Amino acid sequence: MKSPRISNALMPLLLLVPVFAMLVSCSKKPEETEPVVTVQTAVAQRGTIQQVIGAEAVLFPRDQAAITPKVVAPVRTFYVNRGSRVQRGQVLAVLENRDLTAAEVENKGTYEQAQATYGLETSSALPEEWQKAELDLKTAKESYDAQQKVYDSRRVLFQQGALPRKQLDESAVALIQAKAQYEMAEKHLSALQSAGKQQQMKGARGQLTSAKGKYEGAAAQLAYTEIRSPINGVVTDRPSYPGETPPPGTALLTIMDTSSVIAHAHIPQNDAAVLKLGDAATVTGPGLGAASVIGKVTQVSPALDPNSTTVEVWIEAANPDGRLRPGTTVNVQMVAQTLNDAVVVPASALLKTPEGETTVMIVSNDRAHPVSVETGIRQGDRVQIAKGLSGGETVVVSGAYGLPDNTKVKIAEPAAPANSGKSEPQKDAGKD
Repeated sequence: MKSPRISNALMPLLLLVPVFAMLVSCSKKPEETEPVVTVQTAVAQRGTIQQVIGAEAVLFPRDQAAITPKVVAPVRTFYVNRGSRVQRGQVLAVLENRDLTAAEVENKGTYEQAQATYGLETSSALPEEWQKAELDLKTAKESYDAQQKVYDSRRVLFQQGALPRKQLDESAVALIQAKAQYEMAEKHLSALQSAGKQQQMKGARGQLTSAKGKYEGAAAQLAYTEIRSPINGVVTDRPSYPGETPPPGTALLTIMDTSSVIAHAHIPQNDAAVLKLGDAATVTGPGLGAASVIGKVTQVSPALDPNSTTVEVWIEAANPDGRLRPGTTVNVQMVAQTLNDAVVVPASALLKTPEGETTVMIVSNDRAHPVSVETGIRQGDRVQIAKGLSGGETVVVSGAYGLPDNTKVKIAEPAAPANSGKSEPQKDAGKD
């Protein structure tokens, strides 16, 4: 049989079939690939974190004395200058005191005279009234004794029947009268001795006390002209010169104890609430360079400053070499709390939801998942996770904002540290 021939009319259609098949195959879309987000991560670690409260503070000396003379007089001599180190009780200056010396000598003489008078008064003979009272008592006693003897003899005679009853009764009456006179004389002498002696002693003692007071007052006035240091320290101010008379109420010398300094800082109420006496602190400022001085919290004011509504806190730091100068503004760092086994993450890992919830994104099997957490204390760029993480989790620290749950992520390589000390190899000058 002869094979059928394709008509010339069908030949163009047959030629278009491969082209159509190719177009159909090219029109199919490739399968959509899942997006991968590149993030930077860190590991939630267990370690030590401290709650540190920082503030500016002004330094004050540990102790200070602005010495104001109690006596207004010219300065005779200064024994110290600015910068002199002094000890408690050391004589720093002497004021003119010749008039006070004379007054002290005069009052001393009056006091000694009063002492002598007091001794004479207490050891002198009794006054005449006392002597008369003693004589009356002696006479009354003798009369009483005589009447007693008369009565006794008459009673014996009466008992023997040799004396009438009338004479015995007369003798008894006389005895009673003599006894009464004796008792009255005795009471009179006793009263004189009690009241008179007391008044005499009181008068003598009063004169002695008055003289002693005047003498001690004069001696005190003289002592005030010797200006002594009430504390150990260094002289920081001496505005007057020898021969000048300081105005009343003006400090002649200022002494400061700078062996340690007190930094006065004002901090918010919330920060002050977690501080307690004895908390460790550091002081940095001018004169220390990059170094810091160790101190401790010695006072947390129980009341607010009415002007700033802050709490004043004192930090004491040793200053044996004098590098910290009173009046200087410094920075203080106070350690309010230390946790030794806390879960810590970078602060950049924390996210806030629209509802105000705090979360972090953790990476597990190359996928990111949000986890609700509760934060604790902060130290710099480190935050304690009090609840939500147990440590060891990989958390996203960069690229987590707006990241949906279960997003596939790729962890970026950490950036090379700047100035690592390695130089790139140089290419040869003649090569491309």
